Amino acid sequence: MNRQISFYNFSLSKILSKDYSILDSARIRLLYYGLIISMATLAAVIGNIYFQGLSLLPITDAVLLGSALILFKAFTYRPHWRLISNIILVIGTVVNVFDVYIALQNVDAISIEIIIMIVLFSFYMLGQRAGLIYSALNVIPVVIFMVLQFSNSYGLNMKPEKPEQSTFIICALASFLLIIFIHSQFYTAFLESIRQLKQTSDEQAGLNQKYEIAIEKAEKSFEAKSEFLSTMSHEIRTPLNAVIGMSNLLIMGGPRPDQKENLEVLKFSAGNLLSIVNDVLDFNKIESGKLIFENVRFNLVDLMLNICGGQMITAQDKGLQFNLDVDPELGKKVLIGDPTRITQVIFNLVSNAIKFTPSGNIWVKASCLEDRHNNITINFSVRDTGIGIAKENLDVIFEPFTQESVSTTRQYGGTGLGLAIVKRLLELQGLKIQVKSKLNVGSEFSFNMEFPVSTEKVAEVVQSNGNAMAQPVEEVQSAGGSGAAENLGGLRVLVAEDNLVNVMLMKKLLSKWSITPTIAENGERAVELVQYGNFDIILMDLQMPVMNGFDATMEIRKMRDPKKSNIPIIALTASALFDIKEKVYESGMNDYVSKPFKPAELLDKIQHLTVTAL
Repeated sequence: MNRQISFYNFSLSKILSKDYSILDSARIRLLYYGLIISMATLAAVIGNIYFQGLSLLPITDAVLLGSALILFKAFTYRPHWRLISNIILVIGTVVNVFDVYIALQNVDAISIEIIIMIVLFSFYMLGQRAGLIYSALNVIPVVIFMVLQFSNSYGLNMKPEKPEQSTFIICALASFLLIIFIHSQFYTAFLESIRQLKQTSDEQAGLNQKYEIAIEKAEKSFEAKSEFLSTMSHEIRTPLNAVIGMSNLLIMGGPRPDQKENLEVLKFSAGNLLSIVNDVLDFNKIESGKLIFENVRFNLVDLMLNICGGQMITAQDKGLQFNLDVDPELGKKVLIGDPTRITQVIFNLVSNAIKFTPSGNIWVKASCLEDRHNNITINFSVRDTGIGIAKENLDVIFEPFTQESVSTTRQYGGTGLGLAIVKRLLELQGLKIQVKSKLNVGSEFSFNMEFPVSTEKVAEVVQSNGNAMAQPVEEVQSAGGSGAAENLGGLRVLVAEDNLVNVMLMKKLLSKWSITPTIAENGERAVELVQYGNFDIILMDLQMPVMNGFDATMEIRKMRDPKKSNIPIIALTASALFDIKEKVYESGMNDYVSKPFKPAELLDKIQHLTVTAL
């Protein structure tokens, strides 16, 4: 306690403070009033035995009275109750032993009462350990004395003092008062502690209830947020699907050069909008903590070629030199990891490099740092000759919805989520991204990642000058060509889709592959058509009236005819729920394509599933 107390203070109220616990307050009151009772008792005893002709007891009591006065004054000035309690117990122990062995040379009722008070006082004031010590210091000498006295082994060349009965009455009365007061103080403290504990328990129960309500509200809010994102993404992706899909169809139809240029602008703008939607959804998925990393086998060279193939087109259209350098040793290994998340990281880094590089070069490199046969450590780096980043802004760029400056956002656009997604994805895997940058010179982003290595062998990768190279850009644009779909002319396709724009888009796209689909406007109608017709594959939208795609799929899988119940089903949806893929596979669907989809991706999955089914 840091309060200043006057030397002339004798008041208990100035000693007590709200800082003390209930138990400590009881101890302070016991010490205060106990000293007062003891001083009154000692004064009365001294007056009583002064006229009895005793020599040792009056001196002993006078010393005790003086000690009590000094301790009382010290306590009311500096209330160090633990120290003063120890001093009182030491003095009491010494006096008790002195009286038994020298002054009285006997163990009477008063001696027993003093021992009881010392035991109670030591336990209540100082705790169990101190109580045991002081109890032993008082009880053991008395027991030894009683054994010596019983065996007639104790003798002292000094006559014991025998006070009158009135002295015993005074001492007994004071002992009873002190014992009663000790129990009264601590019983009151005990009840108050119980009351306070109950009050705290009730408050805690109230807080727990509020906490549970808050958690429930947060969970409902999170579910509402997820549903909102799913709904909004579906509503945004549906028209985007139509815009991008129709752009692809028109480009595939051989437009005039001026028309093709306009269509490319339209497709590019729709792609940018889709990229923004995807960034927001990806970041929300990561922040929700529901992101699960896969462990699948893949070849890194193939993966890097796929990631950078489309990026090369963008870089070349901007007049940039794109360089992809993958360690040739990596082409001989099958790695185990999550290629989807690696794609997200590399794609975002490369996209940023292209966006913020007006002219010059882009270098993407994957090199082997350490090969331990069963595990391999790879360094990924993306370097550019772009605008660079100021040193003081190197940490800011990884914050969500943040770019280096307002002027950067206005000039180059974007949501500021790309690097935030990269950082979060790497941190979830225990990795850290390194940045080196200089204004108007360029930037380099790099990180190291360790992969388990599979024992499988991989097919040879096309290489040039010892390094894996990206494939020509023309093959990306030929995805919807007729050559890839020559064998699909007789394919019986059922499309379950309620949106008329999407129906028109699917008809036009499938007609490019010489497919005439059957259309079901909802899930219930799709089940009926499968029951009474024959199809090779079903393209199933998930959100439809009457019956959704999940329920329709489960009904189809229940059909008795194995040809019908085993029809390949591809989910087509613009939904962005975190667990959509799990729901797709749990319902019995074979694969999943997110709208707006790439024609090449859909074609590849149709061919794969129909060939597998055959």
